[in-house]
Amino acid sequence: MDVLEKIVANKRREVAAQRAAVAPEMLLAMGAARMSRPVNSMRRALAQSPSGIIAEFKRRSPSKGLLHADARVEEIVPAYERNGASACSILTDGDFFGGSLGDLQRARAQVCLPLLRKDFIIDEYQLFQARVMGADAVLLIAATLTRNECLQLARTAHALALEVLLEIHHERELTCLHPEIDMLGVNNRNLGTFHTEVENSFRLMERIRTEVGAGASSPLLVSESGLLEAATVVRLRAAGFRGFLIGETFMKTGRPGEALAAFISQMNHQPEDLHEATDN
Repeated sequence: MDVLEKIVANKRREVAAQRAAVAPEMLLAMGAARMSRPVNSMRRALAQSPSGIIAEFKRRSPSKGLLHADARVEEIVPAYERNGASACSILTDGDFFGGSLGDLQRARAQVCLPLLRKDFIIDEYQLFQARVMGADAVLLIAATLTRNECLQLARTAHALALEVLLEIHHERELTCLHPEIDMLGVNNRNLGTFHTEVENSFRLMERIRTEVGAGASSPLLVSESGLLEAATVVRLRAAGFRGFLIGETFMKTGRPGEALAAFISQMNHQPEDLHEATDN
């Protein structure tokens, strides 16, 4: 059993326990007032942003271990907003990443930015949780879902006014793509081995263009994981990506918000030829 399989098996047990403790109907009833909150479009925010950075809040990861043990949402997420993030990703998995739904709820109380619930979503119950706790968008990971499961979860997300970011790592996972998907993310990290290779985004771009084209109705493209240098993000923007999910690069520092500001400044000062479209 690889790392992803372990995480998903644990997630199934976790969601079953949560359902048993609080029935879906009760969860929605308890969160009725919160669900009346208008959502913020993450897709629109990324499309309109000059940087497109989705700054992530997470305390640890299975591949890198502890990143920021005493990280507090109340300090870091507002700092991300002040320093130019287009959106924030809140990792809510507890056992493997040190997050919680409480982190998402606290982040919503602190900022106006679009918030992505990043977790291993396998059940519509998690979508109800996301909406009640303040998310504007949710992550669906193609490697953990069948095409039909992905479609049904995306439809439920839209019924709850949540946008959907579909994450793929391999070309074959494009079979999960359908019109209900708002954003398509290419994860440069293999979730089974946790090996990271940024060139994965460039490799998949040509196939993505063939599959989805570049029209207004096409999903907005996001590159995820392993984005350590501003020059890499500038190259990815030139290739057609408009969102860039970055967590460890910021969270491993003592001041993630300031690290974000420095990263955006570096992006703005890259050579002009990097900003031009490439054939990669």
